[in-house]
Amino acid sequence: MKKSIPILVLFFIFTFKNNCYPQSYDIVIYGGTSAGVAAAIQSSRLGKSVILIEPSSHVGGLTTGGLGATDIGNKQAIGGISKEFYVNIKKYYDDPANWKWQERSEYFDRPNEGRSREGEEAMWTFEPTAAKKVYADMMAKEKITLVTEKRLNRQSGVKSQNNRIVSITMESGETYSGSMFMDATYEGDLLAAAGISYATGREANSEYGETLNGVQANFYNVTLKGTVSRNGVHHNFIPGVDPYVVKGDPSSGLLPLIIEGGPGLDGTADNKLQAYCFRMTLTDHPENRIPFEKPSNYNELEYELLFRNYEAATGPLEEMYAYGDPLVPWINTPMPNRKTDTNNQKGFSTDFVGQNHDFPEASYEERETMAQQHLEYQQGLMWSLANHPRIPQQVRDVVSKWGMSKDEYSERNGWTPQLYVREARRMLSDYVVTQKDCESLVPEVEDGVGLAAYGMDSHMVQRYVDHNGYVQNEGNFEARVAAPYPIPYRAIVPKKGEKENLLVPVCVSSTHVAFGSIRMEPVFMVLGQSAATAAAMAIDNKVAVQDVDYKALRAKLLEDNQILEHQ
Repeated sequence: MKKSIPILVLFFIFTFKNNCYPQSYDIVIYGGTSAGVAAAIQSSRLGKSVILIEPSSHVGGLTTGGLGATDIGNKQAIGGISKEFYVNIKKYYDDPANWKWQERSEYFDRPNEGRSREGEEAMWTFEPTAAKKVYADMMAKEKITLVTEKRLNRQSGVKSQNNRIVSITMESGETYSGSMFMDATYEGDLLAAAGISYATGREANSEYGETLNGVQANFYNVTLKGTVSRNGVHHNFIPGVDPYVVKGDPSSGLLPLIIEGGPGLDGTADNKLQAYCFRMTLTDHPENRIPFEKPSNYNELEYELLFRNYEAATGPLEEMYAYGDPLVPWINTPMPNRKTDTNNQKGFSTDFVGQNHDFPEASYEERETMAQQHLEYQQGLMWSLANHPRIPQQVRDVVSKWGMSKDEYSERNGWTPQLYVREARRMLSDYVVTQKDCESLVPEVEDGVGLAAYGMDSHMVQRYVDHNGYVQNEGNFEARVAAPYPIPYRAIVPKKGEKENLLVPVCVSSTHVAFGSIRMEPVFMVLGQSAATAAAMAIDNKVAVQDVDYKALRAKLLEDNQILEHQ
């Protein structure tokens, strides 16, 4: 009599086979950011089997995560799939059905709109729902295997042989093998797990001959060759804000989010990061607005500096700040359908200053805790601005007209799931992009795979007590680039002697200063496409990524409408 196999045994056999036997692809992309999406599309178009693995349930990174006010720098520097995305955004808004809360003419007739103009072939401002739809449509035309909610086993999940990654394994057990791998995450988790050299924090100015790196505590305007830099001038407190729990009493202790001791010597290195936040999609349309809600664990003391900053104003509130909206600490950039992309501005705003320094090396669980703390801080901030009696009435009148959007991220009450990880790890390769590249002070790069054009920019890093006994923010710099400049191929592949089949289009080899210019979503898409093209060529020619023939790569990139030189 034939013995039957118990159902439970069959289940374990099935689970073992599906979780432990590698699923193989030509190109394995870890990270569903904008770079990852562009790389997956290009891989498919080049006839390569490709899987895109996103650790969360959210695909598209900041492009679908609320950053609809595209940081461009120079529209002429964007080509290829990146430009195609923005052209498709324009096509989306050419459909009258996609204007639900606002007339198209009302949006485009606004004064001083520099990003999106009628008559252009592309559109650079958009709602998250529009970005999701455009990405979904672009990916649907390709042969892309998309896997979400699968996190890399960062301790033992990267298997290598003969200096090549063979496979990566997720925490849940799935294993994916491939010829080429790509780290398209904001955090650089795959590159770190694969043993690639990288940096975090700020370099000393002396390390690469820079002027904007390291601690930036002294406020000044400086003119560099081709640039104007404003260090610490913006996004700071009104003079005279007391840092102590009891005003004037150091023995009462510092208010929350202020560090003990000074910020460090100007220009010196540290392991600290520019601040993170959540981009907000707000609306003032009554039918689509969710009023700001007070979080259940609201801690009033966390916002004492906000209250004191308003109370320190010595004249009319309209003159409180000389830039942006003088009343409200935000950049409220209008998006279609009476929505916004709302971002940090001024001394106490949406950036959770100093609360992310451990993020790159933190465990997944620790990162989730940090993200939740960022969310609750920001929810408490918005409720305070709209409702707290110590906020001036004219400010409350402005803020309370706004709220989260009912038709964006409805499962999260209007809040994006994508934390704005502005900077985490940065690969260290055979070419490190520095401030001098941004200022066009280096010999012409001969292996460019894309252009960057946005100004060098860092948000605040820490909050401290200055020598006068008042609170200050530290870490901001803003400096123009001389012109669009090339990002070398060497900056998106590991140095020779490290992994031969890994490409890194997000955490590129660069200093803190240069990354502040590179780290823009359209540039990440450009680099994702270029990385996928190089990966396909490495497969076809059976060479390491470091040995890809640049002349052939350049020809293919130009054929696919990438922009490699500034005209």
